[in-house]
Amino acid sequence: METKMKQSVDTTSVWRRKPLAAYEADVQKSELKRVLTRWGLTSLGIGAVIGGGIFVLTGIAAHDWAGPALAVAFIMAGVACTFAALCYAEFASILPVEGSAYAYSYGTVGEIFAWFIGWNLILEYMMGATTVAVSWSGYFEKLLHLFHIDPPLWLMNDPVTAQEKAAALRAAGQAVPDFSFALNLPALLIVWLVTYILVKGIKEAASTNNIIVIVKVATVIFVIIAGAFYVDVANWTPFIPNPVVDESGQTHYGFDGIVTAAGIVFFAYIGFDAVSTQAGEAINPKKDVPFAIIASLVICTILYILVSLVLTGMVKYDQLDMKAPVAQAFSDVGLTWAVYLITIAAIGGLTSVMLVMMLGQTRIFLGMAKDGLLPKFFRDIHPTFRTPWKSTILVGGIVSIVAALTPIDKVSELCSSGTLLAFAMICAAVWILRVREPNLERPYRTPALPVVATLGILANLYLMYNLRFDTKVTFVVWGALGIIVYFLYSRRNSNLNKQL
Repeated sequence: METKMKQSVDTTSVWRRKPLAAYEADVQKSELKRVLTRWGLTSLGIGAVIGGGIFVLTGIAAHDWAGPALAVAFIMAGVACTFAALCYAEFASILPVEGSAYAYSYGTVGEIFAWFIGWNLILEYMMGATTVAVSWSGYFEKLLHLFHIDPPLWLMNDPVTAQEKAAALRAAGQAVPDFSFALNLPALLIVWLVTYILVKGIKEAASTNNIIVIVKVATVIFVIIAGAFYVDVANWTPFIPNPVVDESGQTHYGFDGIVTAAGIVFFAYIGFDAVSTQAGEAINPKKDVPFAIIASLVICTILYILVSLVLTGMVKYDQLDMKAPVAQAFSDVGLTWAVYLITIAAIGGLTSVMLVMMLGQTRIFLGMAKDGLLPKFFRDIHPTFRTPWKSTILVGGIVSIVAALTPIDKVSELCSSGTLLAFAMICAAVWILRVREPNLERPYRTPALPVVATLGILANLYLMYNLRFDTKVTFVVWGALGIIVYFLYSRRNSNLNKQL
């Protein structure tokens, strides 16, 4: 094996590659506990995928962009993900280490390429967790209202949103007390609860997630079956609404709207990517990680398509609630009792999404810190819990503050942009590795790789190209900042630069 994996290392080039033999060494000396089974990994993937996509993004994507053709948007996103998932699976079987797309790229394409991937994964996971925390707070507030509990605005919303809601209520003639301070307290508290679970240990996190996954998958199946009896096929007409161009020149509905919707809901598919970040804690990573990646993606794509068809059949697409579309749909058809069930399941579902996103984020940090691209702080493992506790607490602190004080609307697109680029790069990287190392042991081989990789690159870049203009601008700014950090710190402190 070692003779097949030997690489020469150019320590002066930003395209220097981490020797593949070093990954084998990482696997052997990993300090993380190997406790995750194949179905435990699959559950983590489902836990990340099902949540924001079904309980939140379906309303936004159908109402503003795709109409009933939201199902087509999910198929588009699912197909683009499938190409990337097949490539991820081959990489995960070769390099079963934490770090996901970052680690794979470092061993095949080069350091700066890998750094850029890792930098974008930071944006993907951290801002994704922040978005989910705010969504969790919204569903929690809805649950309180169902029990006729009305907490003050300044405790349930960030400062900007709280003032906007107060102004709207005053305009409607309601008396709202003045306040100078506002905080989204539920979002802050749920982030710290998830942080505590993650610091305590991966086994506890996985067990918690497994329970939540069972509950929310059962709820999603209930939504599909029960909702099917209330579908009015007239709501699916027209299935693809006529295109409408807004003041900014953005096209809603029609084919362009469907593509934009696919880019938006892509945020909901990053769960299978999170599976690969847990390879360092899998019992049999070379076989179980590829299985979990593909299984979680297939299961969740089918559920997404069915839920989108049921929702747009129950309620006309332009009347869907953009904050709690599933609960609102059942409320509109008179199934009030189901609203309680769905709201509680959404709270649990969003919790597990947040758990897996923050879990993935800390493992990306761990992989980059082991390579010297980030400070040693990010690789410190707790002596008892065997988890990267310092970076977990740091991530929890950042996510909780941003979620508590910032209005986040459109951030899911920013997360999607980083994910789409990472997926396209992985499709290219696995192809490069197949050419460079044709004799490398591959427990799983991507079928028809040239075709799959090419389609994966084109599909993901196409969806990225069709995101909103300001999303692409923000992504470019984030990427430029990452390149600056690389040349100021990471290049000098890289293990390859130090000949370690």
